[in-house]
Amino acid sequence: MIREARVFADSANLTRAVAEESLRITNDAIAQRGRCAICLSGGSTPKAINALWAREYSSRMPWNQVYLFFGDERYVPQDDPHSNYRMARETLISQIPIPAQNVHPMPTNFPKPDDAAKEYESQLRQFFGAQPEFDILFLGVGGEGHTASLFPGAASLQETQRWVVYAEVPPEPHQRLSLTYPVLNRAHNLFFLAEGPGKREILQAIRRDPGGPTSQYPAARVSAPHIVWFIDQPAAF
Repeated sequence: MIREARVFADSANLTRAVAEESLRITNDAIAQRGRCAICLSGGSTPKAINALWAREYSSRMPWNQVYLFFGDERYVPQDDPHSNYRMARETLISQIPIPAQNVHPMPTNFPKPDDAAKEYESQLRQFFGAQPEFDILFLGVGGEGHTASLFPGAASLQETQRWVVYAEVPPEPHQRLSLTYPVLNRAHNLFFLAEGPGKREILQAIRRDPGGPTSQYPAARVSAPHIVWFIDQPAAF
C-alpha cells in the first residue's frame, strides 16, 4: 500500500525535493521543539541527498540544532567501506557545522552485537524519553521488500518492545543492527526513497499489497502517520 507517492523525472529533481522538504520540516521542528531529530539511511539515494545538503545547505540548515541518528547499520568497524556511518561522515557530517555531540552512530565495537543494540536503544531513550519521535526518518526498500535491516520472515518483524535489535540477514555483511517498528511507526515524517528500474517490480507489489502487520513485505508493514514515497520515473509504477 502506497498512499502518497511523489514521482520525479530524475534523481536530481528527487534529491532536490527531499532536501527542500527536509529544510522546511527542520525549521518547523526547531520552531516548535527547539531541535530536529533526523534518522539517516544508507544507500545511493541518501548518499546523493547528503552530498547536496553538504554542498548547498551547509549554511541554510540550522545544524547546531539538528541531531542525526541511523536507522540501521552493518556490524563492521566505523571505517569499513560497508559502514553507513562512514558514508554519512564522508558525504555529510565532516562537511557541515554540526556539533560532534549531535551525531549518534550505532555502536559496532561491542563483542556481542546484541549488547550494541541495547546500548543504542539506551541512547535513544535518553534522547527521546518514553516515546521515540523522529522528525524525519529516511528508509529505502530492497528488492524483496526489506527496509532498514528488517527482512522478510525475520523474528524482528514481530518485535513490539525493543527499539533496536541485532539481526543476521541474507546479504553481506550478515550482521546488522536495526531500528524496529515501535520506532519507525512513530516518526512524524517518514520518507521512503526509491530510484531506478530495479525498484519498479517491488514498488508495484507493495502498491497492490494491503499492508499492515502481516504483509510479506517489511516495508509495507510501516504505518507511521505521514509516509511519503519519493520515486523517480524509472522506478515509477
